[in-house]
Amino acid sequence: MKENILKALIATVSAGLLGYFNQLAVPVMMLGVVMVLDYATGLTAAWVHRELDSRTGILGIVKKLGYLVLVVVGGCVDWLLMSGMAAVGLGHPVSFAFGLVITMWLILNELISILENLGSIEGFPLPGFLTRLVRKLKKTVENVADRADEEEGD
Repeated sequence: MKENILKALIATVSAGLLGYFNQLAVPVMMLGVVMVLDYATGLTAAWVHRELDSRTGILGIVKKLGYLVLVVVGGCVDWLLMSGMAAVGLGHPVSFAFGLVITMWLILNELISILENLGSIEGFPLPGFLTRLVRKLKKTVENVADRADEEEGD
């Protein structure tokens, strides 16, 4: 009986969060997946090179938690902007602009790190075009964010 209540509570909270963060939910889940993959490939690369260190591993986890805090900060900025614009009667076409750009940038960072970790493992075939593609995507996201900053400053 208690398990059913707990499952129902988790499902309700999850559905509520997905509904509230509609545009941000899938990218944040993807960020979580690539963060776990990056950590796992980093541990694997460290093990292969005989460089496993618990302090470095803990710092990696703290860094990943910092990423999540950064996404929350972006979401808060978006919420403040939406609330402020609604208060003065202006519309806002995108719900989570800053949170989304930050999340995309972090996902691309993690993908680059995964590719670097895999590339450092001897004998692992890594297509060069994939690394170049991910780096180009990251640069594109940074350029879009820079243009948005410039437009807001005008």
